[in-house]
Amino acid sequence: MKVLDSQGRLFGKVSILDVAAGLVIFLVVLGIFFFPGTTGSVAQIGVTEKPVEVDIIVRGLSVRDPDSLVKEWQKTKKTNIIIRNQPYGQIDIKNVLLLDRLLAVPQPDGTVKPLRDPRVEESYSANYLITLTGKAKITKDGPVLGNEKLKIGTNLELDGFTYNFKSSVIDVRVLDGKSTGKS
Repeated sequence: MKVLDSQGRLFGKVSILDVAAGLVIFLVVLGIFFFPGTTGSVAQIGVTEKPVEVDIIVRGLSVRDPDSLVKEWQKTKKTNIIIRNQPYGQIDIKNVLLLDRLLAVPQPDGTVKPLRDPRVEESYSANYLITLTGKAKITKDGPVLGNEKLKIGTNLELDGFTYNFKSSVIDVRVLDGKSTGKS
């Protein structure tokens, strides 16, 4: 009996292509379950974690009672953040400042004076300056929260029990004295 016949079958029963495909599948399964490799990326070797402060600005947030939202943040002192549509998790809220809604009003003498916005509909719109604190991996490209770089201009989404809105990073401070923006 021949080992390989004229139709490419081993011992006249099994195709050599079927044997090769079965061997490839077996090796893939063996590689996945018995040699899964290392977790994490090589780029994280030697990366240090340092505390960071992040200032974000929220403009024109539609809210019925802006002060109640500030009180909620002062009570919980935490919020969930999402960076570039990637959930990061909870981060501490260090400070919240409700910014006044001001208008530039020209004066008769030609100067401009900032005055509180008297429009009723603007009483339901709030601006906030929020300082968040947490630990970030410090890479050669800057601070990284989760797997996302954190830089001025990065959009953050804040998510809590009664709120979900987007904001923009205006300053990132690594607490060893270096700042990526104006403090």
